[in-house]
Amino acid sequence: MKEVYLKIEGRVQRVGFRRWAVMKAAAIGGVSGWVRNESDGSVEIFMSGEDRAVNEMVQSCYQGPLFARVDKVSFLPEAGYGLPPVKEGRFVRI
Repeated sequence: MKEVYLKIEGRVQRVGFRRWAVMKAAAIGGVSGWVRNESDGSVEIFMSGEDRAVNEMVQSCYQGPLFARVDKVSFLPEAGYGLPPVKEGRFVRI
């Protein structure tokens, strides 16, 4: 089981990134977590699941949906205080 907390920067809001992330996680399977917009224009994703599934989701985030432009993907420190919980078997927009 692997957990990853990402910050994705670039043109990632108002391009369907959150919707894309939910659909991508479902297509990959075995990924639980959430995706949210941040006030600085970035998108954050916290996910957990099987190593293979999480690694595939991370790689997909470097590209994003069709109209996104991903400039930077940062790995943030593991789950800190104040983060929404992950519900096993669900990947949602918040």
